[in-house]
Amino acid sequence: MREYQIAAIGGDGIGTEVVEEGIRVIQAIANRYNAFKIEVSTFPWGTDYYLKYGEMMAPDGLEVLKKFDAIYFGSAGDPRVPDHISLWGLRLEICQSFDQYANVRPSRLLPGISSPLQNVTSKDIDWIIVRENTEGEYAGAGGRVHKGHPEEVGMDVSVFTRTGVKRIQKFALDLARSRKAKKLTLVTKSNAQRHGMVLWDDIFDEVSADYTDVEIDRMLVDAMTTRMVLHPASIDVVVATNLHADILSDLAAALSGSMGIAPTANLNPEEKFPSMFEPIHGSAFDIMGKGIANPIGAFWSASMMLDQLGERRAAKQLMTAIERFTREGKSFPFDLGGDGKTRDVTDRIIEIIDGQNH
Repeated sequence: MREYQIAAIGGDGIGTEVVEEGIRVIQAIANRYNAFKIEVSTFPWGTDYYLKYGEMMAPDGLEVLKKFDAIYFGSAGDPRVPDHISLWGLRLEICQSFDQYANVRPSRLLPGISSPLQNVTSKDIDWIIVRENTEGEYAGAGGRVHKGHPEEVGMDVSVFTRTGVKRIQKFALDLARSRKAKKLTLVTKSNAQRHGMVLWDDIFDEVSADYTDVEIDRMLVDAMTTRMVLHPASIDVVVATNLHADILSDLAAALSGSMGIAPTANLNPEEKFPSMFEPIHGSAFDIMGKGIANPIGAFWSASMMLDQLGERRAAKQLMTAIERFTREGKSFPFDLGGDGKTRDVTDRIIEIIDGQNH
C-alpha cells in the first residue's frame, strides 16, 4: 500500500480549524478506497509560536519539512503581529525556500452556488489563475532609509528574472494546452511598467511561439478585472505576476461565490521539494473560534494535493463529494448564506464519501 507523509501547519486564525477538518476528510477518502495511507504530522507554527519563541517556525523547520511528500497549510496572519512578519516568517519562507514557483488557483462556480454576477452559470466561470510565486513584486528586495525623518524612503523592488518568467509562462501554457478550451491570457501592466513587464511580454513572444495550438490573448491587469466581471466566459487560463495574480485570484474567488471555497496549490513542479496546498481565504480572525469557517477551500486544496501525489482517482472522488454537497444546498456555512457549522460541513462530506461507489 502506498503511504504518504503529510506535514500539516494550521498557522493562524481559522487556518487551524479548517486544516483539522481537512485532515478528517483526507483520512476518510484514504480509508474509503484503501489504496493508500496518509500519515499526518502536525506542526504548531504560526503567530502563537512566534509570540512564545520569537520565530514563526522552528529554526530547523525547513529541514524538517523537506522529508515530507506534501505540506497542508491553513493561513498566516494575526492582528497581534505585523503582517509582513507573519507572512515572511512562514508562508513565503516555505514558498521561496522550496522553489514553489507555480501558484495554481482554480475558480469554478460549483453546483448549487450562485455568483454575485447576474445570469452567470458554471459554464461561464471555470478558470485557472497561474501566479508566479517566488519573485516579482514579492521578491523581498528593497528597504527603508532615514527612518523617522521627513526624508524617510521605503522601496520595494520588483525582481523579474528570465528564468523565473520563462518557467511560469511555460507552465501556464502547458496547463492551457491540457484543457478543453486551450486558451491562455497573459496579464501584465507593460504600458506603465516599461522594464519588468516588457520583459514579461518579450519572453512570452519567445515561449508562446511553440504553442500554436493554444489560443492566446493579452490584457493589462486593470482591464482584466473588467473582463472578469463583464465577460467571464471568455476566460480559461490566466498567467500573471506574483502581485497581479494574487489580486485577480481573490476577485475570481469572490465572483465564484465566496473566498471560503477557493483552493491554492504552491507547486514545485520538478518535485525537488514538497509542494504546499492551502485555502485562499486567510486567517479571518473575525470568525475565529466560532465554528463557522467554511472548510470547502481546504477540502478542494486537499483534492489538489492528492492529485499532485498521483492519487488522481481519490482526488476526483473528493471533488465529486464536494460538488454533491454544494448541489444539495444543505448545511451551507454562513458565507454561503446558511447556518451550517464547520463540523457539519465536514460530517456531511464524509457521509457522501463513505456512500460513494468504488
